[in-house]
Amino acid sequence: MWDYLRLEVRRTLRDTGFVIGGIAMPVMMYLLFTNIGENDGTWRTASMIGMAAYGAVGSALNTGGAVAEDRAVGWLRQLRVTPMTPREVVTGRALTGAVTVLPAIVAVLTAGGLVNGVRLSAVQWAATALLLWLGSVPFTLLGLGNGYRLTGPATGVANMMCNLGLAVVGGLWFPVSLFPHWLRSLSAYTPTNRFAELGTSVAGGHAPAPAAILVLTSWLLAFGSYAVLSYRRGAGNI
Repeated sequence: MWDYLRLEVRRTLRDTGFVIGGIAMPVMMYLLFTNIGENDGTWRTASMIGMAAYGAVGSALNTGGAVAEDRAVGWLRQLRVTPMTPREVVTGRALTGAVTVLPAIVAVLTAGGLVNGVRLSAVQWAATALLLWLGSVPFTLLGLGNGYRLTGPATGVANMMCNLGLAVVGGLWFPVSLFPHWLRSLSAYTPTNRFAELGTSVAGGHAPAPAAILVLTSWLLAFGSYAVLSYRRGAGNI
């Protein structure tokens, strides 16, 4: 399984589309959004975490796109004749997603510190990166669920819609305070809003609220169930 993990990580990081869309784009959007007009340090910090979360979500969902492509070319069928069990195959893919979200997180945080002058303690930087990394797992499972259930083109569309929709409603691009009241209330129950809250809480000097952990855990269970059901449904076509 570990050899499979190394193979998939290398394949993903060599993908030009992944590097541009999953790493470079969040950095460019962050620098653009925070250098137009007058922005204080608070917004630059909050936007840094929001765009790091946005990049992590996109990279996590990308794992599902790779699964759909492998299904189309028969790669997953070949894996079924190897000594790896289906659980090891799914676990390897999930770990691939967990590894490939790191470049996006690190790139945006680095841009915040070196370009925009965001100042956090060493512990806060490390804790922010760690929590964003751990908090990305539900989105990897969502991407896997889409990849095992849908065709390649359909997976790409579904992942794009999930990424953009959750990013906007979750407040990763713009402050939730700008939303109308009803949308602000809805945003509090989205996984992306609570995902970003993990980082903003640490940057603000306090631990994440129990509500954030509860909501994100609920989405983890929901997306995990979706991934398992999708795999079982698509097993006959792999």
